[in-house]
Amino acid sequence: MQIDGKKVLITGAARRIGALIARRLAEKGAVICLHCHRSVIEGETLVEELPGRGHRLLAADLAVPGEAARLWGECGGADILINNASVYARTPADLPEEEARRYFEVNFWSPLALMRCFASPERTSPCVAVNILDAEVLRPAAQNGIYALSRKALADATAAFALEQAPRNLRFAAVAPGPMLPPAGMENSAMSKVLKSVPSGRRTEPEDLVSAILFIIGCDSLTGAVIPVDGGQHLKNHADL
Repeated sequence: MQIDGKKVLITGAARRIGALIARRLAEKGAVICLHCHRSVIEGETLVEELPGRGHRLLAADLAVPGEAARLWGECGGADILINNASVYARTPADLPEEEARRYFEVNFWSPLALMRCFASPERTSPCVAVNILDAEVLRPAAQNGIYALSRKALADATAAFALEQAPRNLRFAAVAPGPMLPPAGMENSAMSKVLKSVPSGRRTEPEDLVSAILFIIGCDSLTGAVIPVDGGQHLKNHADL
């Protein structure tokens, strides 16, 4: 698929990795709908800085049921969907139900709702959706409990949609990055400990992640794949750490 002239919805796009994805796609001629939750000022600034015209900022709390569908309607649909928004923390599997539901709402149910909207019966042209996951989905969920389970659920949904929608030329794929940037709120934390779990010993560069996303978009034969961009981290079991 060519990116020039295509409309793209990116969740969690006002800052960090989402903002970088938005910049790179805009540079290639895409019209961007940036979603944010609270980062409205950063999002407005980014919209003004993006090359091209027609870019928009849309706010929605994806922890609230129904907000994802409202976001899609406000965007007016898209040719390319990138589910980037997530919430992360090391969480036990027995996390209190209310908090566990928040993780699943943002990390699974809202992306799933957007995928359903994306694959509406009215769509007639080839399109692609990319889910940004985590290297956790490619190895046993011995750590990070509810967070890891919510991401694994989205990985399974990616494969299910890819198989179901392939006859319509609708593609669904995902990237699974390793350690890249400290989570929001933990920007000053050291990454030296977690990098011991990465065979290459290096973090995932944000530009590498963007390159993988661009490859998925441009490769019309690729669907259903979860591409690890993690320096080999998925090759190691938690028991080896």
